[in-house]
Amino acid sequence: MIRPLALLFPLLPLALFSAEKPNVLLICVDDLKPVLGCYGDSYAKTPHLDALAARGLRLDGAYCNQAVCSPSRNALMTGLRPETLGIYDLATNFRKARPDAVTVAQYFKNHGYRTEALGKIFHVGHGNKEDAASWTVPHYGAKAPLFQNPENNPPATPAAKAKQLRGAATESADVPDDAYPDGEIAREAVRRIEAAKAKGEPFFLAVGFYKPHLPFAAPKKYWDMHDPAKLPMPKRDTPPEGAPAFAPQFGGELRRYKDMPPGRTPLGRELTRHLIHGYYAATSYMDACAGLVLDALEANGLAENTIVVVWGDHGWHLGDHGMWCKHTNYEQAARIPLLVVMPGKNGSVSRALVETADLYPTLAGLAGLPAPAGLDGKSFAALLDNPASGHRDHVIHVFPRGNLLGRAIRTGRHRLVEWKKPGAAPDTAVFELYDYLDDPGETRNLAGERPETVAELKKLLATHPEAKPQISVRQPSREARNR
Repeated sequence: MIRPLALLFPLLPLALFSAEKPNVLLICVDDLKPVLGCYGDSYAKTPHLDALAARGLRLDGAYCNQAVCSPSRNALMTGLRPETLGIYDLATNFRKARPDAVTVAQYFKNHGYRTEALGKIFHVGHGNKEDAASWTVPHYGAKAPLFQNPENNPPATPAAKAKQLRGAATESADVPDDAYPDGEIAREAVRRIEAAKAKGEPFFLAVGFYKPHLPFAAPKKYWDMHDPAKLPMPKRDTPPEGAPAFAPQFGGELRRYKDMPPGRTPLGRELTRHLIHGYYAATSYMDACAGLVLDALEANGLAENTIVVVWGDHGWHLGDHGMWCKHTNYEQAARIPLLVVMPGKNGSVSRALVETADLYPTLAGLAGLPAPAGLDGKSFAALLDNPASGHRDHVIHVFPRGNLLGRAIRTGRHRLVEWKKPGAAPDTAVFELYDYLDDPGETRNLAGERPETVAELKKLLATHPEAKPQISVRQPSREARNR
């Protein structure tokens, strides 16, 4: 029997579901910026996610809460921002700050769902760990090797180990998709979907793909999809004029790979083009893996009762402003792709501003569960009925630099970044201001030239509690700061 969900939950958007609880498929992608065809990137080869976007809601104003893996994933899973938890690094587990936190997966489990996780959902490593309380069955990690060619493995010399050098930054091997971890994860996800159909119980399945995270290792056929001579190259190779010297970064994560030049040595045009080629190839590979999972939903008759979300944990600098990787408060690092597909809805696009932390209450609302309390996130479920409606007048995200924390307010037009030590007096702050209407390329810090705009955006910042400092936990290594 089909019944309108809005009759049961009148505050939720009108949607048609079966009387059964809707399933949830959450696809998390590591280091994915909006280089997808559905986001208007004409160079991307991402047919599976493009097709998914055509039948769902594409969020064009989606931002992470911090442009690094673990804090971003904490925001996704707990609905709490990094500055609420006081966790900005990779090593500190979120339960050190909130032992009794109920994650979104845990919330669904508590409401009768079978919850499963494959691949990268929480950040595991650098002293951090999986969260067993979130999952009905133990987390599944891929067994496939990172590289197919032995010469690309990390060097085994004592000197290399002391420097924590990694393997090659790229690999193109003529192998099947499941030779690499993402292909293995996709195959396992298909098996889990087939098993879910047989069990007949509602599921919350989180599938975490590693690519396009470094190293850009993907089967050769995905490299062959792209002509490197036609891929877009950076238009600017220097930081924004007038930006504080500490605000940019120059690819410390990338420089840890054994075939990359050290320090701030320029990469050069040929290497830049090769890395961009690798990023696009790895993205196409991830798209194929996601397509395998999405096809399994259809083949098993589950697509009509499954909410699907595709979420990138943060953006990535591809040589723009001379920067590589994430680890900044700039647009290329902070903006993310976000797709939400709900049965009974048609494809649509929203420019509403949303944060990663908003996904937790949104999923609960779309599934007809009681609204979770005590979250920073705010449900944007209404956007699926009216994509043109507003959600937030601004989003907030952060990034640390030493003992300073950059808190960034992003509106539809501007970004203001306040740099100061958490808890320090306001007059100690240093500011950045960017205007994306007048300067979409983020070329100049306007904070000193537009005090009135700075003052207005500081009022928005003042509506947020002061950020907590990083909670004190013993750190296992310096590697956590450079991941």
